[in-house]
Amino acid sequence: MARRTRRRFLVESASTTAFVALGLGCQRSSARRRPEDVREIEQVFQAMRSRDGAGVSLRRAVGHRGLPMLDPFLLLDEIHSDRPEDYQAGFPTHPHRGFETVSYLIDGRFEHSDSVGNAGIIGPGDCQWMTAGRGIVHSEMPRQEPGKDLWGLQLWINLPAKLKMTEPRYQEIGARSIPELELGDAHARLVAGKLAGRKGPIDGVATSPTLLDVTLPAGAVYRHSLPQGDTSFVYVLAGEVRFGQQGKAVAEGYTGVFNKGAHMVASAERGGRFLLFSAAPIGEPVARRGPFVMNTEDEIRQAFEDYRSGRLVSGS
Repeated sequence: MARRTRRRFLVESASTTAFVALGLGCQRSSARRRPEDVREIEQVFQAMRSRDGAGVSLRRAVGHRGLPMLDPFLLLDEIHSDRPEDYQAGFPTHPHRGFETVSYLIDGRFEHSDSVGNAGIIGPGDCQWMTAGRGIVHSEMPRQEPGKDLWGLQLWINLPAKLKMTEPRYQEIGARSIPELELGDAHARLVAGKLAGRKGPIDGVATSPTLLDVTLPAGAVYRHSLPQGDTSFVYVLAGEVRFGQQGKAVAEGYTGVFNKGAHMVASAERGGRFLLFSAAPIGEPVARRGPFVMNTEDEIRQAFEDYRSGRLVSGS
């Protein structure tokens, strides 16, 4: 794997793939905030090395034994390597039902095709947001020049019970469609959510997520307002970033889970880059196995039966 300023590419779990589309957002503010309003890091978890798809080497930041999920976030994977043997097997054809995948490619190229008729190649800075709904079958395969970095992320977001059998939906967002903001000393790309009067290109998502990719130069401070009830966490891609008034450090390759509050504060003495995820929790039972995420074990068994019989996609 490439040297780990920790670039890696987020892949899906169980036989799945997608790259997580993450945006950035940041701003400076001199307004004083009450300590109880500022979110603090409650827990820190190291991403676990794993393999998925047909043998793709990756880092799993959410969705491992220590951090199974953060409602509504089910999984976060990062892939980063310049070694073809780490990623070339890709993610051949596999199904999904009951959740959404977000894919964000930082470096390299990946080809996507699915049972709904979508096909194409995404490159650096591009994002895909796929709502599997009642069922979709797709593949994602690297189209990478040997010796060059492949770096991307993939996120899984749960769907509420009332939307698990909705029609599949696919949103592809080119890099130029993702707002890039210079706010104070920080650079931000905004994939989903709102920031400084701008809105990310992703819409129609049940959990109203915020997805930000934030780059901080040395000595910069970043502040961001978040809905009080949201589940929020960060994943550090490079450097070491400190969060909250307590200044809890989260290093590259680690996930920091926030408590509740209205504001997030981040700083980086030597510079850093992190992804911010925030969304409304669903609060429903979760049953998951492989590429399917439902509410009950009976629904999981039905999903496997539908896939074997061809009904997952046809719906008949």
